[in-house]
This record gives sequence, structure tokens and C-alpha cells, in this order.
Amino acid sequence: MGRRSDHGRDELRELILSTGQEVMAESGYARFSAREVAKRVGYSVGTIMHIFGNVDLLVMTINSRTFALWSQWIEARLEGVEGRERIVVLVSGYFDFAASNVNLWAAIYEHRVPAGLEMAESLVAERVRLTDIIRREVGSLLPEDDPDRIARLTSSLIATVHGHCAFALGGSFALMGEVAPLELAVARVMEVLQANCAARGA
Repeated sequence: MGRRSDHGRDELRELILSTGQEVMAESGYARFSAREVAKRVGYSVGTIMHIFGNVDLLVMTINSRTFALWSQWIEARLEGVEGRERIVVLVSGYFDFAASNVNLWAAIYEHRVPAGLEMAESLVAERVRLTDIIRREVGSLLPEDDPDRIARLTSSLIATVHGHCAFALGGSFALMGEVAPLELAVARVMEVLQANCAARGA
């Protein structure tokens, strides 16, 4: 690591973010500490607050970066895949990313944005990218459908997959005796899409 004087503001921001994501990946949201981030980068907590404003904004930025990483993860797995198999890749990609990045994934849903704290448009854009990918794939199966309806269907399917994934990682499915939660999630999503396709003659 360079001396403090070696880092410009943008370099310092990137250093704090990358280190913060490492800390989040190791410790999880409940044990995340700006003090630990400061210790690792060699700056004071006050410097971190000067760059990001407060801990919530730092966490929001880390979580948005995780969304961007997640989107890249999904897009890479969609390369060369065709037809409805792309939907299977979306669902399995959701599970795989969460399982491979448990603490980063969980932090997205554990952190609550305080009332009145607005999220920068750049952060919102990183977060909606994943939803846009899924909406694109759902829309490709229902090309004649209403865009608003596809958006709502996409939200519902994401909630379905998320619930299955959360139950799988949290051990709830194991307690129920379910040994193949991914296959269960894929089946539910395909059932919904097939029903919608049949209703529209797609």
C-alpha cells in the first residue's frame, strides 16, 4: 500500500470501496466495521466519512458494487446459451452467486436505507441492471406482452427465486427434507412462464 500522500481522492475512494467489499465478504453486514476498513487502508474513520458521508452511504455503495458484480456474473453465464435454457441459467446463476458470495449477497437485503437518505443515480443504475437483465430474458419469451406486465411478472419471479435461495442457504429447505431447492425454483419459474406463454399463444 502506498503512503497516504500517494492517493488522490478518486484513488482513495476506490481503495476504501475495494477494501470495504473485502471486509463485508469476510465479516457480513452485522459485523461490518468502518473502523476495520480504516485500519486496513491506513486512514482514519474520519477520512472515510469525509469521502462517503456516513456508514450507510458506504454500505449502499458497496452493495451497489455487489449488484454490478452479480450482473457481470450472470451475463458471463448467458453467453452462448439459447432459448429457454437461458431462464435456467438465470435461476442457477442467482443461486450460484449467492452461495459463492454469501455475505455480500446477504448484505444487500440486510441493510435498510434510512428514511430520507437518497441514493445516487449511479448507484441505482448499478442495482437495476440485474433486474433489467432478467426482464430482458422474460420479455424475449413474451415479445407481444405489455411491458408493464412483463416488469411486474419479472418482479414476482425474482421474489420467487429469492425466497427459494434464501430458504436453501438458511437451512429451511433442509429442515423440510427438500434436497434439491434449485431444481424446485427452476420448476416454479418455468411453470409460470409456460402458463403465460400458453395464455398468449407464444
